[in-house]
Amino acid sequence: MATEIWNTGDAYEAYVGRWSRPVAEVFVRWLGLPAGGRWLDAGCGTGALTTAILATADPARLVGLDTSEGFLATARTRVTDPRVTFRTGDMRALPWPAHRFEAVVSGLALNFVPEPARAVAESVRVAARGGTVAAYVWDYAGGMRLIRHFWDAATALDPAAAELDEGRRFPLCRPDRLRELWTDAGLDGVTVLAIGTATTFTGFDDYWRPFLGGQGPAPGYVTSLTQEHRSALRESLRARLPTAADGSIPLTAAAWAVRGTASH
Repeated sequence: MATEIWNTGDAYEAYVGRWSRPVAEVFVRWLGLPAGGRWLDAGCGTGALTTAILATADPARLVGLDTSEGFLATARTRVTDPRVTFRTGDMRALPWPAHRFEAVVSGLALNFVPEPARAVAESVRVAARGGTVAAYVWDYAGGMRLIRHFWDAATALDPAAAELDEGRRFPLCRPDRLRELWTDAGLDGVTVLAIGTATTFTGFDDYWRPFLGGQGPAPGYVTSLTQEHRSALRESLRARLPTAADGSIPLTAAAWAVRGTASH
């Protein structure tokens, strides 16, 4: 079975990173936090959420943390604001003392972390009293259409591909599970929000090419296939995707966001 890789920023950006920016902007506006706070972006990836925080929340300090040196290298080239620092680290063992940040947030990362409850507990630990702990994840089971179409086509050709389908692998990416995870962590005022955005591709090549980049479960699966199987999957997708008169492919992406207040 394919190996998941998360280390090449440009390939990730072409795949789903470009679609995460509008979701990040809605997420930060929804939090509505006052300017001047200390923020931690845990699982910052290539910096989409970091950029949205800078543009919308006017933080005093912002730290981006991720396990991938490749993603952090991309983030450092794209985010040069002196208020921001990036460092390597694990969301399950945050390298700060308690009560350090007024906002601890995470974008599109929590479901990929082993022991997500431990990661949330760490977020709560480093949040200041009255601070906000929040995250958002893609709705892989339904609303993230570019990936949903992919796995529907892949499993029709190869039932074993279902083992990699994020919609099946990540039950965390549902509103009830997120609410439960936040509540179990002892956070107050837990609220869940659905966020949607358009993901319109200029044509089939614009949709298909990022799957050849190897970043994440679906592209990793594509790169593991024989040329014949890859071609069959490509043509199955071409036939099933909705196509407008101008050749564009109008899809949508949905995410679930959750927030709560640290009362410790």
